[in-house]
Amino acid sequence: MVSGTILGEYTSAVPADRLWKASFCDGHNLIPKLLPGIISSIDILEGDGAGVGSVKNFNFTDVIKDYSYVKDRVEVMDQENHIVRYSTLEGGVIGVKVKSYSVEVSLTSTSEGGCLSKMKIEYESIGDSLLSEEDANDMQQGIFAMVKAVDAHLVENPTAYA
Repeated sequence: MVSGTILGEYTSAVPADRLWKASFCDGHNLIPKLLPGIISSIDILEGDGAGVGSVKNFNFTDVIKDYSYVKDRVEVMDQENHIVRYSTLEGGVIGVKVKSYSVEVSLTSTSEGGCLSKMKIEYESIGDSLLSEEDANDMQQGIFAMVKAVDAHLVENPTAYA
């Protein structure tokens, strides 16, 4: 077992507060509407879906061949600083490619009026080596795909989550 970290960034023209509200406070409602071909539903199993301790089940369509769901628990939800951290409890690549992983996303305002989204994935591998570059990229892109879909929706709908 080896510990690894995956870092990524994404720049958005949308202000941090709007992207935060849509992605992390109401994402369980919005994301399945924006990505119906990938995410069939997001079920709240515990909590309110956005607060610390909330447990959510992301249910995937048949497009995702390797797994059908991912269950996450919110560990940190810093509304003021726009930081969320969650641990994946089961599903997805757990038990297949990694023993465990957690994700932290922070949104920081930029001088242009948009925001910078930074992501850090910390994981423990199953074997004695880190994830391949391809597997690490797949994890990162899968998570950012949701934020990018929300971002595109907010650009097209400038009064949504304002």
